[in-house]
Amino acid sequence: MKKTLLLSSLVLLTTIATAQLTIDHLQCENLVNPLGLDLQHPRLSWQLKSDKRNGRQTAYEIIAGEAPALNNIAVTWRSGKVASSQSIRIPYNGTALQAGKRYYWKVRVWDQEGKASAWSQPAWWETGLLQPANWKAKWITPGYVEDSIRRPSPLFRKQFAVKKKIKSARLYITSQGLYRAFINDKMVGDSYLTPGWTSYKHRLQYQTYDVTSQLSQGNNAIGVMLGSGWFRGYLAWANNHDYYGKKLALLAQVVITYADGQTETLSTDESWRSATGAIRYSEIYNGEINDARLDKTGWLTAGYDDKDWSSVATPAISKDNIITTYNEPVKKHETFKPIKIFRTPQGDLVADFGQNLVGLVTVKVSGKAGDSIVIQHAEILDKQGNFYTENLRAARQENIYVLKGNGEESFEPVFTFQGFRYIRVKGFPGELKPEHLTATALYSDMPLTGSFSTSHPLINQLQHNIEWGQKGNFLDVPTDCPQRDERLGWTGDAQVFARTASFNRQVYNFFAKWMADLAADQLKDGRVPAVIPDVLRGDAAGSAGWSDAATIIPWQLYLAYGDTAILRQQYASMKAWVDFMQQASKDYLWNTTWHFGDWLFYRPNDDNDGRSAITDKHLIAQCFFANSLQMLINTAKVLDNTADEKTYAAVLEKVKQAFLKEYLTPNGRLVSSSQTAYVLALHFDMLPDNLRAQAASRLVENIKDYGYHLTTGFLGTPYLCHVLTRFGYNDIAYRLLLQESYPSWLYPVKMGATTIWERWDGQKPDGSFQTPTMNSFNHYAYGAIGDWMYRVAAGIDTDTAGPGYKHIRIKPYPGKGLTDVKASLQTGYGVVSSHWTTQNNRLTLEVEIPANTSADIYIPASSATAIIEGFMPLDEIKELTVIRQEGGYVVVQAGSGKYRFATSLPLSYPAP
Repeated sequence: MKKTLLLSSLVLLTTIATAQLTIDHLQCENLVNPLGLDLQHPRLSWQLKSDKRNGRQTAYEIIAGEAPALNNIAVTWRSGKVASSQSIRIPYNGTALQAGKRYYWKVRVWDQEGKASAWSQPAWWETGLLQPANWKAKWITPGYVEDSIRRPSPLFRKQFAVKKKIKSARLYITSQGLYRAFINDKMVGDSYLTPGWTSYKHRLQYQTYDVTSQLSQGNNAIGVMLGSGWFRGYLAWANNHDYYGKKLALLAQVVITYADGQTETLSTDESWRSATGAIRYSEIYNGEINDARLDKTGWLTAGYDDKDWSSVATPAISKDNIITTYNEPVKKHETFKPIKIFRTPQGDLVADFGQNLVGLVTVKVSGKAGDSIVIQHAEILDKQGNFYTENLRAARQENIYVLKGNGEESFEPVFTFQGFRYIRVKGFPGELKPEHLTATALYSDMPLTGSFSTSHPLINQLQHNIEWGQKGNFLDVPTDCPQRDERLGWTGDAQVFARTASFNRQVYNFFAKWMADLAADQLKDGRVPAVIPDVLRGDAAGSAGWSDAATIIPWQLYLAYGDTAILRQQYASMKAWVDFMQQASKDYLWNTTWHFGDWLFYRPNDDNDGRSAITDKHLIAQCFFANSLQMLINTAKVLDNTADEKTYAAVLEKVKQAFLKEYLTPNGRLVSSSQTAYVLALHFDMLPDNLRAQAASRLVENIKDYGYHLTTGFLGTPYLCHVLTRFGYNDIAYRLLLQESYPSWLYPVKMGATTIWERWDGQKPDGSFQTPTMNSFNHYAYGAIGDWMYRVAAGIDTDTAGPGYKHIRIKPYPGKGLTDVKASLQTGYGVVSSHWTTQNNRLTLEVEIPANTSADIYIPASSATAIIEGFMPLDEIKELTVIRQEGGYVVVQAGSGKYRFATSLPLSYPAP
């Protein structure tokens, strides 16, 4: 026994002594084992784990091939040993990929000591239809005469036989409109609102599904239902519908590979049948009407008699605009039961789910055939406690279910979604109980990456609200709001929130898809539409701060993920927008064209002192002109386009000179004295160095004049606290963050908000509402403070020297009012975290840095000798190097690992 224990101990010690890097989290194009890629050189990534500090990769080797064993016969690429620390986005560089095939890959690495890791477990990707010619299917449309008023959802079906043992089967499918597909009475996949919303005339996505398990030898049936969706449904206002076309259509093919190696393809063609069923009406804004009495019972099963169904038409619709899907699809997520069911003062039967969410409500009910149940949705109750829908404008948000009368029935909408916390139920037979209702959140299935928490419960609720605002509005496109007759991809909202979004979730694929649509819908003169996809026909295109999404979002994505592909993809679009501004300006002053301005800024009710939060719209435009120039210059530098870099740098200098001449008085005062004016001028470096301090001082005086309240709108708010911290007023930034009265971030929280509001005072202290035509209670733009919370309060940031967190900066700014701030972020390399606490005049900073990265850690301390790491003085820690003292911080260089620093709290919190 003693010999066995001794041997086990020796094995354990040997294992610890020789511990090396291990590999996990293999991805291809930011996806885990993706189906249906259409790239010849998909990019491969992995993460490294090490139980030692300073773990890093010095070389890698990748093998790829057509068999899981990756033996020499099946290998299509062997990279050989490559001396490189790169562990994300390595392009496949083997033999040409073929359509509809699965390719496996694995990787091993060498650490800083030259020791090789074990091979990773194999991962895979699968190609889709690589070119239009791979589509054997024909577009089909219903063969019956359609009801032009209600436009019931079409049904398509096809019965087919499988005669041999199946090895694998794939469904490739897209539609004009939304689709839901079934094989043998089982829904295909778990994605909703497919194929998603794109600029359909330029880019129509298809999806790939593994349907092997849904097929069986013998007779099978495939069925697909379509909905109007974004393709021909009502969008925006002014009776705008049929924007992309009037006819819904389906394109699908099932490719079966048999065990003997033969393949067979089942495609949409003239042999399919069409009809209508239970869904009699479906619109995104208005909801659905489902009459279960009209359901075609059994239509999704083999053996169903469809002789009374109509034939189909096969119109000549182009396939040249069809692309595969890389962004994460919309899926079902959290579910909620009512926390309360009650009667309002007006007598309505209402259920409260406790959270403002976006998705659908499932109703379980038993009743007589023909009984009708009406479900209406709302975000909020009025001050009397009644159901409030005036802020929905023309959107009905109403689902109607007509019972079949055959026992318990279950209903939920198929081709629509609602934004709500409350529902009003009419016509429910018997007593409505919580078990009859379930609310389910729908949003794009982007992986969760960030977490943020503090010692302050209201700030934690603010973070919760930011996250739920993102969930509800990141439903295939970044919408402004999810409930009224809008739900559009407003560019201004998206650009102010993009960096915050990248902390909460993995949004690269989501935004890369949307930015491609932005470039596709960009006007010929370079203007960017106010909404993407553009269903306003260019109306309001070219507004400062909105069209600048063309330059701001690609650069922010590059910083967050370190991927130059988004810069290359969008570079022509970025240039076109900047060139438009230059052409629209005179002597480099852009004081023409219409602008939204600092949208929904604070407007005082009784401005007797002459104070004003109004900011000159052309001053704002000039600032964003300069900022977009800077983003373009940065991008040109990264892409080694030195000619453009020099050209636009010269233009930027002239734009800033024009700003000073037009908007700055000789004594250094801006012509607009608002917070937004000073914030933009300072954040975008519009002022000479010698005038910045006094401008920051004027900004602070303005904040004090408003009783330490912000007055900024959509364009000034994202940068406000960043500017205050940058210029030495971190205490003011914290005071604004923690302000609880209107206007502030915490005022809605105190009013019971569970998402971010569109307006600072969407609901006033007396319970009354702001202007109902523009008053969403789920509108993420003001949630852009989340960027400051992560990057400044917690201190997690990256830089242009190592974007995508290859090189990390941990620089927390502790502030009075918080004693504990903790944040983490799952990056392409692994988890980065920062957690600081203050107690008994001591500050503790705990940091985690992932393998294969490096970091500069800023420790708030008076000197290096005042710091201990773990239980030892800082200067005795061999893995850390003190590089400088800077503005109240001791800066140390670190490799990967977990660190715990402790020091006496400075007499005053550190200045930048």
